[in-house]
Amino acid sequence: MIKKVGSSIIVLAIIVLFSGCETTAEQQEENRVGIIPQGMPLSPISEAAVKARLKTYAPFTLTADISHLSEKEKQILPILFEVAEIMNDIFWQQAIGNKDDFLKRIPDKATEDFAIINYGPWDRLNNNKPFIASIGIKPAGANFYPTNMSKEEFEAFDNPDKTSLYTLIRRKDNDSLKVVWYHDAYATEVQRAAELMKQAALLAEDPGFKKYLNMRAEALLTDKYQESDFAWMDMRTSNVDFVVGPIENYEDALFGYKAANESFILLKDIEWSKKLEKFAALLPGLQAGLPIENDYKKEVPGSKADMNAYDVIYYAGDCNAGSKTIAINLPNDEEVHLKIGSRKLQLKNAMKAKFDKILIPISELLIDTSQRKYITFNAFFENTMFHEVGHAMGIKNTLDGKGTVRGALKEQYSAIEEGKADIMGLYLVSKLYEAGELTEGEIMDNFVTFFAGIFRSSRFGAASSHGKANMMRFNYFQEKEAFTRNEDGTYTVNFEKMKEAMVSLMQNILHIQGDGDYNAAYDWVKKDGVIMPQLQADLDRLKDANIPVDIVFKQGPKVVGLK
Repeated sequence: MIKKVGSSIIVLAIIVLFSGCETTAEQQEENRVGIIPQGMPLSPISEAAVKARLKTYAPFTLTADISHLSEKEKQILPILFEVAEIMNDIFWQQAIGNKDDFLKRIPDKATEDFAIINYGPWDRLNNNKPFIASIGIKPAGANFYPTNMSKEEFEAFDNPDKTSLYTLIRRKDNDSLKVVWYHDAYATEVQRAAELMKQAALLAEDPGFKKYLNMRAEALLTDKYQESDFAWMDMRTSNVDFVVGPIENYEDALFGYKAANESFILLKDIEWSKKLEKFAALLPGLQAGLPIENDYKKEVPGSKADMNAYDVIYYAGDCNAGSKTIAINLPNDEEVHLKIGSRKLQLKNAMKAKFDKILIPISELLIDTSQRKYITFNAFFENTMFHEVGHAMGIKNTLDGKGTVRGALKEQYSAIEEGKADIMGLYLVSKLYEAGELTEGEIMDNFVTFFAGIFRSSRFGAASSHGKANMMRFNYFQEKEAFTRNEDGTYTVNFEKMKEAMVSLMQNILHIQGDGDYNAAYDWVKKDGVIMPQLQADLDRLKDANIPVDIVFKQGPKVVGLK
């Protein structure tokens, strides 16, 4: 009996010893070197070129008036800044791996600053070209997948969670593939973020905001986000808003499956938000009236969609990498879209910065003098807002019943979807003008401002889904004679032909999405998702004129007057 007990103790001790030696998923992730070559200095290919590329970003101080916030709302903001910075750190891991090791090997300040803007050594607004010597092509799957994994190996990998938005693909010791959930890979980070969000929830006076913060905190710990998405949809009255977690899948250019972490801290603009209240109720009728066969518009967008204007006071992670988002349409969950709708948040201060610093100078160089009067901020705001509305229109699930459009189109989905939202937004604006629901300015403002916007967004390059979408649209408009390029190098919008092209382009996209036609999407992006020589020459003129491509922020608690 004594021997048996002694044997049991020895066995137990051995089990404890070996279990203590096991590494967690988080420890394994920390031990990975990431996708940046190790053991060498990371010098720029050309210091002069890097300094020139830095100038393509116009600095902008990201601030807002916080005097109308309550004392508790002001106390919440520093907590949200801390959580947002955690999301920023996680995105660095998803983009390249070890940020600190990467940055400390860069010898000069300009290259370090440019690497921080790009979250890595690849120039996001220049087709992801490396700007550091000895760095190769950016892996299409960023740091979500093993860099030596082929698409065929992934397709053969039998695991139902491999396509989840919230899993990494890693290798086991025997070199086979395995799935690692985000909440395991980033355990320390998400646990701290959840703890902070629950602290913020204790201070929250708005019931909807309190509920959302608590539920989103739990979602970070479980990778189950739908319940918190529904809670966010119900959060309509808070002065402070907070977008946080793994959300968009642009960074995964291999399959488009993986969501990247990001965060926005937002303050509601009460006056501008009141202007937008009436539009949400119009969405089901606009969907029913789309000029497309009934099967391609049979899904009815939720009528509880929310439209509001905000000043954004912090960008972190994916939304801060390269080009900066100026409007939000979330959540991305197709079930939430159909049951309730989505919230469409316009980031007015960031939008105004891009209009003043970029779109106006572009127009003065490339738009015919007779049409420059049509370039207005109100039209830019409307086009951007209804771009976000456009994401909710059309169809989310393929007609064959085999799954979502996102799943069917894979890595081509983002470019096609952004193209749909752009052209759908212009179509919706035109219908609302016809119905008398939009009355400021005239429809020509929206068409010319929209066209000028193609030049702005094409400069994001083919590495950007938004860039590809604009290139494809420019080439389509050219084929349909929707514009004329004049002898002096300016462009004139041909209004009637652009209206016709707008409708036919929208129909083409809705057919590809509804049919889940991956091959058609792939062929179209490959053919037209490129900058043709004449357009490139005109974009070079913008570069020669030192017109910024995008903006970079001075941001943080001190900038908005917090200690």
